[in-house]
Amino acid sequence: QVQLVESGGGLVQPGGSLRLSCAASGSIENIYAMGWYRQAPGKQRESVAISTSVGSANYADSVKGRFSISRNNGKNTVYLQMNSVKPEDTAVYYCNALIRSRGAMPVSDYWGQGTQVTVSA
Repeated sequence: QVQLVESGGGLVQPGGSLRLSCAASGSIENIYAMGWYRQAPGKQRESVAISTSVGSANYADSVKGRFSISRNNGKNTVYLQMNSVKPEDTAVYYCNALIRSRGAMPVSDYWGQGTQVTVSA
């Protein structure tokens, strides 16, 4: 079994900063892409930032220059540093990872439970 557990959400004022963490655990052979998605009330889930298996990062246009994704492969952890946050960043943030479990299993898509980020004065 593989689990993704997020932490670091909460209430932050506009212009402030927040750091999200997501740790993968379980029977893991290899982790490929890891990333963050978000879903605001009444809206579809959207990609925020993706860290690829070759070390590159892709960002949604709405967060470029403000958010930064990083990984600690030794800890199977991905982070999202959120700076200069805006009220429109308010959403539930979900961690996602493409993982191959031990035992020659196929690569599968895993999701965390989500963490609420609220940007408000």
